[in-house]
Amino acid sequence: MNITKITNRNTLFTTKENKDSDINMGVIHGNKHNFIVDTGIGGNCAKAILDYTGDDKKPIIVINTHHDWDHVAGNWVFEHCTIIAHKLCRELMDTHWDKHIHGAKERNAFILGELRKCLPNVLFEDSVYFPEDGIIIFHTPGHTPDSISVYDKVDKVLYVGDNFGAVNDKLMYWGWEAGDNTTHFRQRLGMENDYDFEICVFSHGGAQTKESLAELENECRDWMEKGCPGDE
Repeated sequence: MNITKITNRNTLFTTKENKDSDINMGVIHGNKHNFIVDTGIGGNCAKAILDYTGDDKKPIIVINTHHDWDHVAGNWVFEHCTIIAHKLCRELMDTHWDKHIHGAKERNAFILGELRKCLPNVLFEDSVYFPEDGIIIFHTPGHTPDSISVYDKVDKVLYVGDNFGAVNDKLMYWGWEAGDNTTHFRQRLGMENDYDFEICVFSHGGAQTKESLAELENECRDWMEKGCPGDE
């Protein structure tokens, strides 16, 4: 597990998900709470994050960016904590858990520690704001219908889950996998561009600059003009 401090409040935890891809989880040290963004590919991922917080006794709030197994498989380590997700996440995770775990094993995905289904216990529809911590969580459907983004307004860091990714250092928009159309894409860009971020964290591809994301957005707009997968 690689641990990278990207700002004063934000730390990334990175491990291999398979031979070709990494998975990133984040810790945001707020004033009142410690926020954990996704719990990785098994209990050992979550335990490593928990160990990192060490003697910091602030309450932990876990955030699931969406229901895919590689983002929630360590939830059970935090089963007595608040676990926040979009309202669709709980339903989709409960429905697809067995299928996703079976598929991961068939693909020879790396699994770190025990896998146990643990559903989010605090759900929202549009957004949640923690003003004392400067954390905003908001719905950004794209890669999946339950996808959310997390914004740290103090350090100006934006976590976008799997809506964006990087393969061999090439930035990509992954909303098309869910049949996302241009209308949804424009809405999502509009929401995220409302936030004054300097660093954008992809779950697969690490931390990116705002300039890099702007280049990707221009590419996506070119795709939209030509017609994108998912358009009716």
